[in-house]
Amino acid sequence: MNRRSFLNSMMGGAAALGVGALARPVTSWAQAPGDRPPIKLAATSRTIEVNGRAARVFGLLQPNGVHGLTLDADAHFDVELSNQIDQPTMIHWHGLTPPWEADGVPDNPMPLLKPASSHRYTFPVGDGGTHWMHAHTLQEQNLLAAPLIVRRAADRARDEQEVVILLHDFSFTPVEELLARLKQGQDHGAAMDHSAMGAGGMAGMPMMDHSKMGAGDMAKMPMAGMPGMQMGGMDLNDIEYDAYLANERTLDDPEIVRVEKGGRIRLRIINGATATGFTVDTGTLRGTLVAVDGQDVEPIVGAKFPISMGQRLDIALSLPSGGGSYPILAMREGAVERTGVILATAGSTAKRVDTASDAPGPIVGTDLEMRLRARHPLASRPPDRRFTVTLTGQMQGYAWAIDGGDELRARRRQRIEITMRNASMMSHPMHLHGHHFQVTAINGTELGGALRDTVLVPPGGTVTIVFDANNPGTWPLHCHHLYHMATGMMAYLTYEDLG
Repeated sequence: MNRRSFLNSMMGGAAALGVGALARPVTSWAQAPGDRPPIKLAATSRTIEVNGRAARVFGLLQPNGVHGLTLDADAHFDVELSNQIDQPTMIHWHGLTPPWEADGVPDNPMPLLKPASSHRYTFPVGDGGTHWMHAHTLQEQNLLAAPLIVRRAADRARDEQEVVILLHDFSFTPVEELLARLKQGQDHGAAMDHSAMGAGGMAGMPMMDHSKMGAGDMAKMPMAGMPGMQMGGMDLNDIEYDAYLANERTLDDPEIVRVEKGGRIRLRIINGATATGFTVDTGTLRGTLVAVDGQDVEPIVGAKFPISMGQRLDIALSLPSGGGSYPILAMREGAVERTGVILATAGSTAKRVDTASDAPGPIVGTDLEMRLRARHPLASRPPDRRFTVTLTGQMQGYAWAIDGGDELRARRRQRIEITMRNASMMSHPMHLHGHHFQVTAINGTELGGALRDTVLVPPGGTVTIVFDANNPGTWPLHCHHLYHMATGMMAYLTYEDLG
């Protein structure tokens, strides 16, 4: 599938609409296909309330109303997906590594699922982790996404309460209009979030054509290659949304999760936003980060954890023995808006939390990424093939691309290394389908980083990943900012021995 075909399929499945509260997923089954009928899952239209207004959105529901799936590791994924909306769609199982035919990208190789039709997916679930599923079309903006939790035996044995939090950004404006505004430059003033910039920011400067800048030019800029990017010169938040949601609710009416005094909690946090990075703030509770993108990491203790689009965090919490309420907040990058849920013990009153904080949320960068270490790293071996790609684009005209992406090739059992250089002024959370990769270098500093499927490459930054070519197909590598992907920031890793 070429980029033009993909972009056409994105636009073809674009209109938005649906409703219902986000129900907690329930464990499904551990039998192989044939032992019982497949799990039924429907792409459907629903109505929810956002800021006191009715909003038509999409959803992924089981017949009993449960939103999303919770499965057992090392079982079989056996799901019959039906399309109950009035337009074609396609669902990607983000974080799983299915056979290429089941990946869920339009026309790569399966066509979009037509209205009133269904398709049965069967493949090994694989190892456990916090994952999610979402439309690989513009319908993702309109909440066609849900948690996909895969639980290991150790997860089920732990004496802890799981709390799944799906973050999203929401607009009452149709998604096609949002994209058209970006292309026409109508939102570029909002995109330059100068509240997060210092006096040396880019306010008042003419638009720079970043697509013509090479890595050498970026290295000359004052912020190039600096972890965290806590300074001026970058573009943030190119869409001003109407609301920011946690489990489809705002902080004006948040989900209240009842917890036990002195209990242990595992937060499974999914950034399902289409164009918004967050920092998760556990407040007075010290959290222990134990996994990213469903893959175990060496524990890191803290209270603030960045999460870009498409990424997931598993954070362990220990509650005090006394009663109380504990907001778990997601702060919008470079802006004051926030969302979240409230953990509250029985009998306690959950205090109201404003939807706006006193200060902008931190810029999402690579500070945490530099510290992450995989619990189960890839075996050490030299790469069989090395590739370098450059992420390019500009706000003017809103055009994005991956230069060098056409060269990505692999053969089975090869170790592949890809270095991604960001020559644009926006961050790009880069997602590789069908594989888990290890982060091995950031801005030239080598490390035994986390295993992931989505990694952030900040403006001027460079990230190197390695993975084993063990899943034949033609696999997308793309930015998980929906509008960057829809306007060209997508390449394909092609297996030469696919047949």
